[in-house]
Amino acid sequence: MEIYRTIKEETSVSQTIERSKFIAHVRSVESREEAEEFIAQIRAEYRDATHNVPAMVLGDQAQIQWASDDGEPQGTSGAPMLQLMMGEGLTNLIIVVTRYFGGIKLGTGGLVRAYSSSARMAIDAAGICSVCSVCRLTIVVEYTFLDRITKMASEDLSRSGSFMVAGTDYGEKVTMILMCQEEDEEQVRSALANLTSGTLKVIDERKLRCKV
Repeated sequence: MEIYRTIKEETSVSQTIERSKFIAHVRSVESREEAEEFIAQIRAEYRDATHNVPAMVLGDQAQIQWASDDGEPQGTSGAPMLQLMMGEGLTNLIIVVTRYFGGIKLGTGGLVRAYSSSARMAIDAAGICSVCSVCRLTIVVEYTFLDRITKMASEDLSRSGSFMVAGTDYGEKVTMILMCQEEDEEQVRSALANLTSGTLKVIDERKLRCKV
C-alpha cells in the first residue's frame, strides 16, 4: 500500500543561465530537523554563494510546507520550488538551490524559471518512487518445504498474495525472511500454512516502510 511519493536517492545537478550558476541539491528526509541539518550543510559548503534557497515538504500527508527566498525577490525562488514539489505529489524531501550571481539580472519571471527548472532537474535526476508499507515475516520451516516456498515466491499469486524471500539461514531447520505488501499478509500466511500443513512457525513480524 502506497503511503506517499518521494525521491529515490539524493543527488545534485547544475546549470548556467545568463552567466549565473545554479546548483540544485535534493535529499529524502524524515523530519524537519533532518531537513534543517541538510540546509545548514549546503550553506556551509557554499558559504561564498550569492543565495542558498531551500524548500521542503514533510509528512505522510504533506502537512509541513516551507520555503525561503534567501534574499531573492519575494516569491521568485523558494515558492516556485515548493509549488513544483506539491504539484508532483511529493513529500518528505528537501531541495536547496544555490546561486552564484553572474552579473546579469534575470528579472522576476527569469528567476522563477531558473529556480523551478533547477529543482525540476534535481527531481528528475533523483527519480520518483513510492514509499509503501510492507510486512517482514521471519519463519522457521522444515527443509522439505524450502524449495516449494522458494518456488511459490517466484510465482504470480493473485489469489494468495505475493511475497519475496529476503534471506535464508540454514540451521537445524530453515529460517526464512519473507517480505510482502501489508495488505497481502493474511493471504500469504494462509498460503504458507496450507503449503506446510500448518507446521511453519512465525518467530518475528515487523511492519516496515520501503521505497519501491
